[in-house]
Amino acid sequence: MKYLYAGDSSMVVEFGNEISKEINEKIKSMTDELDRLNHHFIREIVPTYRSIIIHYDPLEISFDNLKRKILEVVDSAKNYKEKKINIVDIPVLYGGEYGCDIDEVAGHNNISVEEVIRVHSSKEYLIHMLGFTPGFPYLGGMDEKIATPRREKPRFKIEAGSVGIAGNQTGIYPMESPGGWQIIGRTPLNLFDFKNETPFLLNAGDYVRFVPITKEEYKLMKGNSEERCSS
Repeated sequence: MKYLYAGDSSMVVEFGNEISKEINEKIKSMTDELDRLNHHFIREIVPTYRSIIIHYDPLEISFDNLKRKILEVVDSAKNYKEKKINIVDIPVLYGGEYGCDIDEVAGHNNISVEEVIRVHSSKEYLIHMLGFTPGFPYLGGMDEKIATPRREKPRFKIEAGSVGIAGNQTGIYPMESPGGWQIIGRTPLNLFDFKNETPFLLNAGDYVRFVPITKEEYKLMKGNSEERCSS
């Protein structure tokens, strides 16, 4: 572990130099333990792929004393693997007007659309981090069989709930935004609601499992006020 300055009120704790499940487990365990301890001098903890950023009050604690506090919880955080893994099922309507790039993904990989859906929904994906927009999950573990480059020309508007692929990653757009990922489907679930006390449906360290649904099931969950993919 490396402890790095990030301005006068933030510390970066690095756990490695790669994206891996093992590093994510260490980040998750440390984040959970610091959340449990609820130190008054820590303002916010932000997990990333290979590190956590700790925003703290420099009038309450120094960088060196914060480092000592973190070292104290390292041993207690090693029990993460014994904790229950949280898997969140995400219903997805694949293809059609809700997944306008699924043919591109199938063609790029020389497989059928049905195979894209089967492969994409057959995994449990680790949420390494949230970022880009509030609640956007960066998921690990996608099969290389459906890996597809980003679109050459990003869209100005991608609908909330859109499920996409970019390279060897997959993710879900929690809100309407620009983006260049290949859109293969959409979920009726709301991943981010700032009005809720807990605004995020997903959290780093959880797992996501995509569940194919029909158009009728989608409309029952979502309602009829829907927009299609934009070109």
